[in-house]
Amino acid sequence: MRKHSAITRRRFLGGAALAATALSVGCSHTSVRPANEKLNLGFIGAGGRANENIAALTSENIVALCDVDDNNAAASFKKFPDAKRYRDFRKMLEQEKSLDAVVVSTPDHLHAIAAITAMQHGKHVYCEKPLAHSIYEARKMREIAHRTGLITQMGQQGHAMEGSRRAVEVIRSGAIGQVQELHVWTDRPAAWWPQGIERPTDNPPVPNTLDWDLWLGPAAWRPYSPAYLPFKWRGIYDFGTGAIGDMGVHNLDTAFWALDLGLPASARVVDSSPGTKESPPLWSLLELQFPAGKHHGPLKLHWYDGKKLPPAELFHGEEITANGSLVVGTKGALYTREWHGGQGKRDMFMLLPTKQFIDYQPPAPTLPRTPEHHIEWVRAIKGGPKAESSFAYASVLTEALLVGMLALRTGKPIQWDAHNMRATNCPEADPFIHPHFRTGWEI
Repeated sequence: MRKHSAITRRRFLGGAALAATALSVGCSHTSVRPANEKLNLGFIGAGGRANENIAALTSENIVALCDVDDNNAAASFKKFPDAKRYRDFRKMLEQEKSLDAVVVSTPDHLHAIAAITAMQHGKHVYCEKPLAHSIYEARKMREIAHRTGLITQMGQQGHAMEGSRRAVEVIRSGAIGQVQELHVWTDRPAAWWPQGIERPTDNPPVPNTLDWDLWLGPAAWRPYSPAYLPFKWRGIYDFGTGAIGDMGVHNLDTAFWALDLGLPASARVVDSSPGTKESPPLWSLLELQFPAGKHHGPLKLHWYDGKKLPPAELFHGEEITANGSLVVGTKGALYTREWHGGQGKRDMFMLLPTKQFIDYQPPAPTLPRTPEHHIEWVRAIKGGPKAESSFAYASVLTEALLVGMLALRTGKPIQWDAHNMRATNCPEADPFIHPHFRTGWEI
């Protein structure tokens, strides 16, 4: 493994200024196929979330499917019998020269190595959310996407929805005035996956349908346990990013995009249930402080997970949904009543207090509209409009949330030096910012 000190942080498009700039940096629109021709696609991860990604892209050629778990991928293998099957994505990328693009639908800890390897082979990449497992990985993904000019997209359905883009336009229009604070919440992980747990002590045999070594990838070696598969890894630090990583990229997105929010200056845990070295708390309350930017003054983000909710008085009598966000301004508030702004005519956001906005007319559209985020990515590859949730944008959103995760993992307030990619007051955070990768899986 290359030592942390041997890699100059200045190589990354980090820094407060550069991170803000990255929000507006788009990939070049290199067309590899005319608009009426199909792309050749490979899928890294063919079960679980990949089922929906594959279904959304059947308009293209499904050339190769890669999964380390034969049982999890069985439905995809059956549906596309002509697609070449792989267990190791590195072999797939080496052998499938005809691939134009790759879709990454693995656990979080494999996102970066899979996406970066694909880009190094010249493939456009769609990667599931959150973009990366660590801040270092997110920056490397952005750097390589920028350098290669490949078309990238993070799996963030709500970003492409009509209601979400309308909500961004409403905030930018000044309808709620100067934004002063943000409240973002999710019901995860309660009833979704375990958290606040200790490492399993059992040592059952690895199923013969699973390649456990490949599933671990860059993560430190540990014995197999069914406690991790196929979905429960999200609450394990070595594999997932907890509630804030899993749902923050959805629930914060509208405000983050509208305000060009950039990176926080600090993060702290306000309260939480007990966590462990293995797993985040079952619920937590965080505060992230953002410095003034082009579209906002200094503001505080209040994060709530595990079914914790913002104060009811902020909602002017409206019911508080299980997931959502509240953007509070000097003239009112924009309340997103789910993890996205809505599709078609059914907006999931509302302006509060409602009586103040009875006759409100939204501004004329300023953002491009798209039928769906997978299709947006495909069209961008074919020379169409850019993919709006490219790695340039998604890496900064992901990093901002992972600064909050640093506070959870260390149990200490974090003063974030974005330029140097370090927590100035908390050296204990260093191995979580830039993790150790197993030999053969270095990034």
